Amino acid sequence: MKDLERFSGSPAESPPRLPPSTLQPQVQLVTISDEEAGQRIDNYLMRVCKGVPKSHIYRVLRSGEVRVNKGRIDQLYRLQEGDIVRIPPIRMAEKSAPTAPGAEFTILLEDNHVLVIDKPAGVAVHGGSGVSYGVIEQLRAARPDAKFLELVHRLDRDTSGILLLAKKRSALINLHEQIREGLFDKRYKVLVHGDWKNQKQHIKLPLFKYTTSEGERRVRVQSDGGMASHTVFNLVRKYADFALLEAELKTGRTHQIRVHLSASGFAIAGDDKYGDFALNRALFKADETRGALKRMFLHAAQLTFTHPETGKPVTLKAALPPECERFLKSLERPGVPPHSNK
Repeated sequence: MKDLERFSGSPAESPPRLPPSTLQPQVQLVTISDEEAGQRIDNYLMRVCKGVPKSHIYRVLRSGEVRVNKGRIDQLYRLQEGDIVRIPPIRMAEKSAPTAPGAEFTILLEDNHVLVIDKPAGVAVHGGSGVSYGVIEQLRAARPDAKFLELVHRLDRDTSGILLLAKKRSALINLHEQIREGLFDKRYKVLVHGDWKNQKQHIKLPLFKYTTSEGERRVRVQSDGGMASHTVFNLVRKYADFALLEAELKTGRTHQIRVHLSASGFAIAGDDKYGDFALNRALFKADETRGALKRMFLHAAQLTFTHPETGKPVTLKAALPPECERFLKSLERPGVPPHSNK
């Protein structure tokens, strides 16, 4: 997902960053630590050599300029603790990436292995696709002494709530393994427009990722080439024209909750990609029946996982943001008793 809806399928390690310059002035000899061991040499180099085109990384690998323990290796070689990597002088990008301002976020849990924050809506989790920087770059800037800090999963920019990061590579590997085995329990609060009928509803629709002519990544329901996807929706509270649902992810596909609901005829309030655009425009201003809503009503409210060090289950909750609570309160119209399910 780009939602805690979406999980990365491979670790996103953070090796030592080389000094910024347009040219590495000399050969670098780097000793691989236990936290860096296990990753492929090509992935390692792409993260060490920020700004270097991927094609150039593979070119120096094929040429034998990159060596491990003085020997030639191919791009599939997995680094081991104590390996000495020879990195040749590599021309860096002429323009350095914009410097992210340091920022901290509401912390739900932090120890030596994990950092869990409550991400606000409107903040990307990482830079790219027209975004100069995101949560991960801001946290690294705020914590310059952190040796390792990586996203365990992703949330959409407009989705708020629980975001899990790893502070050790061993923790990252452990948590990714839990994700692959379906051991995470991920719950969202989502508000949809329409007359939701069922107390519990399973939606199983295959999802296919594609890119629009403008270069924007999208997802649609499609059997041919689509990935099996499963979301369980539980009715929390019903209003006159809306329903508050809890979404439980059984799989973690990009935009899974958003597309499953849209394809089932229930637009998420404020969803500017898959929602009801006329409704979104109307929601931007309050009227006699409700307040205003100026964001997508999708919130990663609860996460349960096994702590990578202690092996004990951890359940974390993030309360609905104030703007979402205010909107729900405005839907409680006098004389119209809401249907509630606890």
